[in-house]
Amino acid sequence: TGTGKTAAYAIPAVEHLLNNDSSTALILTPTRELAVQVCTAIKNFNTDRQLRILPIYGGQSIELQINRLRRGIHIVVGTPGRVIDLLNRGELKIDQIDWFVLDEADEMLNMGFIQDVEKILSRAPKQRQTAFFSATMDPSIRKLISKFLNDPVNVAIKQQKASPSRIRQLAYMVPRGWNKMRCLQPILELEEPESAIIFVRTRRTAAELTSELQGAGYSVDEYHGDLSQGQRERLLQRFKNHQVKWIVATDIAARGIHVDDLSHVINFELPDSPDSYVHRVGRTGRAGKEGTAISIVHPLDRRKLRDVENHINQKLEILSMPTRAELEAQQISKLKTQLTAALAGERMASFLPIVAQLEEEGYESHAVAAAALQVFYDKTRPSWSSEYVEPTEDELNDRGGSGGYRRDGYRGRRDNANYRSRSGGGGYRGGGRNSSSSYDRPRRTGETPRPIKSGRHTHWCIPSMMSLEFARI
Repeated sequence: TGTGKTAAYAIPAVEHLLNNDSSTALILTPTRELAVQVCTAIKNFNTDRQLRILPIYGGQSIELQINRLRRGIHIVVGTPGRVIDLLNRGELKIDQIDWFVLDEADEMLNMGFIQDVEKILSRAPKQRQTAFFSATMDPSIRKLISKFLNDPVNVAIKQQKASPSRIRQLAYMVPRGWNKMRCLQPILELEEPESAIIFVRTRRTAAELTSELQGAGYSVDEYHGDLSQGQRERLLQRFKNHQVKWIVATDIAARGIHVDDLSHVINFELPDSPDSYVHRVGRTGRAGKEGTAISIVHPLDRRKLRDVENHINQKLEILSMPTRAELEAQQISKLKTQLTAALAGERMASFLPIVAQLEEEGYESHAVAAAALQVFYDKTRPSWSSEYVEPTEDELNDRGGSGGYRRDGYRGRRDNANYRSRSGGGGYRGGGRNSSSSYDRPRRTGETPRPIKSGRHTHWCIPSMMSLEFARI
């Protein structure tokens, strides 16, 4: 469910503190959001509420935090900056701390917190239990380990490549002459994410993308460091309550956002590091549910795509942009679903007199129904869809580079005549040549076509690495 790592250090810490009245624990996290998430998880383990737990971070009243500390706290979960501030004020006493955890050490390094971590560790007592958690083992992290841990035990956990994954990974190729924004809306319309995090590289891109999507009528908001802590928490709550369907965020801002039923992760921009890709897509497909990870890949991103595929030892399903027929079939399928729901409701009866009146005027009932559907369809379909022009063959065939993905080399390309709508309400079911699958047989240029498994979903295994340094000094 995404709390396994927290449980790995929280449960032993809770047991230790319950058996040692004078002991306290300090857990450092790189972000405010992760601090709140960790506190929530620990409270679930502390079912009898004997232990007092406090998150401390910037953006929240320091006076309130000081008052809580003065009343006595067993477990402090905080970000480095606020922890140092409270240490310098003499309000946070760590001389009695005998359980120390550094969570997401790699992110501490990436965000420039390692020096702050060193300051905190240098003021901690020599006799303590220390655990470092990190997705990667950078030389700077190893240096920190050798400096502050005594004869540590390294535990590396790697997911077996043969184990099944519930995450389906797709890559939509940006046609030549197109930009990613032009691609995103048709992809969203076809994929219909119930909930999604859309990853971008910068706050500026997040703001521009959010504005564009909101203008098109989508339920979306941006999540970034300029928001106050209160604004962040309210947005996260709205997201978890499905009042906002999608969030646009950078990697740093999204750390600590854990939603068990996230249906989609969308890489509007691929990250520089394959490890970051694994972290992103691992946010979906949790708690026994299936998930989908979509990457929008510009021709200039091909090297990054190959690096990702090599890193996870899997090939992503490469798809071309949706056709106009596919989008219209999807929209009509949604309309049919809404119509079926309306037929089961009571409000429909109030419109029957209008139908009867039109019949008296000579209109047939099926023509009246079709006209009503046309009016509703025109009002509800996205404004951009009427002007959508699918890519030409020339735009899809990128002739300008070796080793690229040509249209005839796309792995897993949809068969238009066999596309099955995802909305669950009928959909377009033509009798295409691949009646057992929604996609063509995978092929690279010059390679012999290979059969693919029947069924619409292909599940990829995502190897992930988590390292733990644990020592008793």
